[in-house]
Amino acid sequence: MKFYLSTRQIPELKELSMPERMAALRAAENKLTAPEKTLLNILKLLIIVPVFVFILRAGEDWFALVWAGCFILAYPFFLKPFQYSLSVKYLKLKSENGELSQ
Repeated sequence: MKFYLSTRQIPELKELSMPERMAALRAAENKLTAPEKTLLNILKLLIIVPVFVFILRAGEDWFALVWAGCFILAYPFFLKPFQYSLSVKYLKLKSENGELSQ
């Protein structure tokens, strides 16, 4: 599985504008299978739950808020490329007129 850090790196979406790329990715995400969606949700939980743990620990150690911020910043950097990579296989190839078929 190839990881895409940006939607511009996906060959099927390269020529589309940003709103068109996002719409195509949303349609592809809707086609994900149950195990793929479950995997994505587990990954989301693995990032979100520590944020709340660190926020709860902020009463004892204020530095825990810095770690919570790091986890919040890590969310789009780790989850989005994985999400793009899972969704790519559900994107249709470009048709003759250059548009994606859904």
